[in-house]
Amino acid sequence: MGQSKTFSIIISICYILFGGMIGFHIFGASLLMMSVVMILSGLLAYLTLQLLNMWMKLEVEKVIGGVAGLTIGLILSIILNSGLSQALDYSEVVASIYGLTVSVFTLVGMRLGSYKAREFSTKIKEPPETARNIVGILDTSVIIDGRISDVCETGFVEGDLIIPQFVLKELQAIADSSESTKRTRGRRGLDILNKMKKQANVSIIIEETDFPSVKEVDQKLINLAKETGYTILTNDFNLNKVAEVHSIQVLNINQLANALKPVVLPGEIMRVQVLKEGKEANQGVAYLDDGTMVVVDNGKKCLGKTVDVTVTSVLQTTAGRMIFASNKTTAI
Repeated sequence: MGQSKTFSIIISICYILFGGMIGFHIFGASLLMMSVVMILSGLLAYLTLQLLNMWMKLEVEKVIGGVAGLTIGLILSIILNSGLSQALDYSEVVASIYGLTVSVFTLVGMRLGSYKAREFSTKIKEPPETARNIVGILDTSVIIDGRISDVCETGFVEGDLIIPQFVLKELQAIADSSESTKRTRGRRGLDILNKMKKQANVSIIIEETDFPSVKEVDQKLINLAKETGYTILTNDFNLNKVAEVHSIQVLNINQLANALKPVVLPGEIMRVQVLKEGKEANQGVAYLDDGTMVVVDNGKKCLGKTVDVTVTSVLQTTAGRMIFASNKTTAI
């Protein structure tokens, strides 16, 4: 604070002394005129210090930009005035124009330079926009199924999940259905969405893009995927096939579930409960805990019983997996 005050006093004294010397040189020993010049010099010193204090409070990029703009404006005004001085003969007119152009160009350059410097600095300081990690577009079936939420919760899927507005409308329509089964499925889907919104590793993004001329939701999904290049997440077998025809990448939750099922090899023995008759004679049908169908040869006689069976073959398809086994006839 003391150094700043000392600096102000020194600058003021210098201005007044030099002003007095200039006044003496111009007006001679006239005390009145020298006093006026010294007072004006003091006012000029005050304005200079105020301007300096204002600039010291500015950000460094504004000061640098202002100085650069002022310099460019001064250079442009000198170039312009050099042409005017050659075109005009009146020294008074040239001096007036020179003063006006220098003032305008330097002030505009200083103002524009400081403003653009701030804008440039802001852009530099802004963190680079990170690319969005879009996992894919969810369809109605995969939301209602609910397993996608479990997969996301494990951390195997991270990123943004796109849910089109028309999918939400279909889900809402199912939840408002007069049929109790549909209504339950629709409400389950809405609950799954609310659950996923609270998960930290995924973000739910509502996509407003619609295709009013298209009525079917599946076709709208195809159009949206083609337009954006995003993957479709579904467990709808037919949508999966149609998307493949259009060369659209599909992540089928059923295929993922099948890939994660325990491997069963021919010759292994498993214990199952025969629940119903099969299509062929003497066949029985059982189910594993994950819903896999087990066709038991000679299992008809063991309906409702738990038996040990030997795996004979395993049939794997995109729709699911089917196990064929033979009955060891030991009922429990």
